[in-house]
Amino acid sequence: MTPVDYGVCRLAVVPVRTEPQDASAQTTQLLFGDHYSVLAVSPDKRWAHIHIHADESEGWIDIRQHHTISKEYFDQINQTEYKITLDVASPVLYKKSPLTIVMGSIVPISSSELFKIEEQFAFNGESKALGQKRDSDFLLSVAKKYLSSPQQAGGKSPFGIDAAGLTQMTFKMAGYSLHRQIRQQVAQGKRVETMSDAKPGDLAFFSEKRKEVSHVGILMGDDKIIHVAGHVRVDSSTEEGILNTETKIFTHFLHSIRRVIV
Repeated sequence: MTPVDYGVCRLAVVPVRTEPQDASAQTTQLLFGDHYSVLAVSPDKRWAHIHIHADESEGWIDIRQHHTISKEYFDQINQTEYKITLDVASPVLYKKSPLTIVMGSIVPISSSELFKIEEQFAFNGESKALGQKRDSDFLLSVAKKYLSSPQQAGGKSPFGIDAAGLTQMTFKMAGYSLHRQIRQQVAQGKRVETMSDAKPGDLAFFSEKRKEVSHVGILMGDDKIIHVAGHVRVDSSTEEGILNTETKIFTHFLHSIRRVIV
């Protein structure tokens, strides 16, 4: 489908829904700096059907939260090595107005200005180049910043996140691209045969009743895993699955292990 428009998120967090209505489930989110193509507009002109460039996921956003950019600016974003924020929350100045953005946002700051930046933007927080790859120690340090973040279906922010959102955002800040859904992530990276072969930073996938994969977390070493279960937490990981450290009950059964950082 040929795009009818292009956009970039200029709010802190924007819900992306499965259908063009407020009551529809949130499938993912846009964070500040995420850019996308508009594939269609709803008949009532209230919703935009978008294709998110970074992970190719799609959904509907409120048209009032759509920020139009030119095709040239869209292409500029694709070609420029912008920064990704590492602070849980950061104050920025956008077009002379204050705004607080969350960890994992993309800010239009680059070491090589190939194009003239079209927007007034000021940011002084912690960040790194989006494409700069970091090791598993860095990955786990980022993941721990999400500890106690509440579980939220489709969430990608420290103030609401789901299992695949935690892995996607943590790896994104470490310089690696993961798909948005668990069923897509389970095909990425290299298979690790057993838990004894696993390393810190590996992705572990689980099922709840030994059926299809339905959960994911990041192995931390020392038989620990960080994942989302009500909130972002650390539990025990074994060859059988995830053992809740409080209830001593297995909540998820191991499906497979994948290595993205080699």
